[in-house]
Amino acid sequence: MTQRFLRLIPAVLTLLLLLCPPPALAKKIDPHPARPRLLFVPHDNRPISDEQTADTLRQMNWDIVVPPDEILGSRGVLGDPEAVWDWLEAEATDAHIAVVSSDTLLYGSLVGSRKHAFPAREIEKRVKRFREFKRQHPALNLYVFGSIMRTPRSAEASGGEEPSYYANYGSDIFRFTALTDKNETEGLTRREKKEYEFLTKLIPQEAMNDWMTRRDKNYRASLELIKLAREGNFNYLALGRDDNAPYSQTHLESRKLQAAGKDLGPTKFQAMTGIDEFALLMLTRAVNDWTRTVPFVCVKYNWGRGGNTIPAYSDEKISDTIHSHVTAAGGLVVDSPKNADFVLCVNTNPNGKTYEASDRANDGRPREGTRYFADIVSENVGAGYSTCVADIAYANGSDNALMEMLKDRELLFRLRAYSGWNTPTNSTGFVLGQAMLASHMTDDACDALLLRRYLDDWAYQANVRGVVARQLGWLRASGTYSSLDERRDAAQQRTTRLMHRFCEDNLPPFEDLAHLEVTFPWNRMFEARFIFGHPFDLQEYKAEHGLTW
Repeated sequence: MTQRFLRLIPAVLTLLLLLCPPPALAKKIDPHPARPRLLFVPHDNRPISDEQTADTLRQMNWDIVVPPDEILGSRGVLGDPEAVWDWLEAEATDAHIAVVSSDTLLYGSLVGSRKHAFPAREIEKRVKRFREFKRQHPALNLYVFGSIMRTPRSAEASGGEEPSYYANYGSDIFRFTALTDKNETEGLTRREKKEYEFLTKLIPQEAMNDWMTRRDKNYRASLELIKLAREGNFNYLALGRDDNAPYSQTHLESRKLQAAGKDLGPTKFQAMTGIDEFALLMLTRAVNDWTRTVPFVCVKYNWGRGGNTIPAYSDEKISDTIHSHVTAAGGLVVDSPKNADFVLCVNTNPNGKTYEASDRANDGRPREGTRYFADIVSENVGAGYSTCVADIAYANGSDNALMEMLKDRELLFRLRAYSGWNTPTNSTGFVLGQAMLASHMTDDACDALLLRRYLDDWAYQANVRGVVARQLGWLRASGTYSSLDERRDAAQQRTTRLMHRFCEDNLPPFEDLAHLEVTFPWNRMFEARFIFGHPFDLQEYKAEHGLTW
């Protein structure tokens, strides 16, 4: 009986396999393709945060995917963190890399991190979701960047992105926290102690409680992110000091967070100055890690204060910021251009001060140090070094005198990367990212990115924006620089016309520029979107005109 049963076992098993076939094999994903699929969650849908950052990788022909615009934070909507989480989890099944904003996934957006009313338990739940997400996708390389809530110096400096009470008490809140920070590090003078007591009584307790309670939630969330990094859930974690100062609540919290993650080391975690440039820095690190590349960077400064410059909106020397940015992006600073993959030339003012691009002094006439710095750029380009420029003599726009010299010397399109937008640290971080990634691009791709920066930082930010802002009162209906409203369409049309005029006078006659249109997606003039009528073909233009730059 037993032997007969044993002889039947193979037949029975065969029958079972026929009746119950094994499940289909799971879809095989190449663990390390040359062109990986990368998920990118920006901290809002501003052009520079979203499309201009993602376009850098698109110029490398990488497969980069961004959430739908409607679930990201905008000027009027703080964003939908739950919807973004759902999108991320759905898209992660066949992705290789994810570079994500913790502000978006915790609060909806960067602005949402400053205005949200989420209870602490809800934020804690979303922080823990990172751990579960990594557990479900263990092979996914995960890079996270977030902000340490900023402390604007004033209501004007906040750009209307703080709670309403900041309009009346913003300067007082900034000063109060600056004294709090200084008291912890150096102590206060008798006069400062009296000022501190006065501010304690001046600022409404309700406003102070709201502001500090939200900060405390965000600070605790940052501590939990550091713990997650320590557990190995992230390839890198970067926390940014947005719109900062040497003494402020942001600087105070950053000191403590940096100490909390000190054991991780700068190759895994940093609390750095800046924020808007972090997305590109983390994307750059993801590329460098994937391609096993360590770019070598040689940094050269203008004469005078140079690397010791503490620029506007920052709390440290620009040389320290650049070293932190290079490390975060996966590179290494070297002394000699001969040993470097590229040279980063940093345009600072000899006196160490940072001015605003809207200042009347930014009129295109050479200043002290302009010719000297242009010579630095010329010498490095002439020596055959891959040369890039961080233009930070002015904040929120290019140095017109420098740009005139670069144009006259025909250097504009002999650079590999350029940046001069927003804060100085935004510019240095952004140009470092594009410079490191330039080795993966064609010359035409680099030129296309240069053209975008010249349109934004030079043409618009440093020139056209100021003209249109002064002419807003000429337009019918209502609207202001910060809220264009009924004047929006007219402002867009006028800006477009002035941009065309500027391009005709200062840039090569690319066919695409004839179809350039400018819009204001955030209903304000601080940033603009540049739309071309048809795909830009720089290579075709060069061939037609016999150009080699």
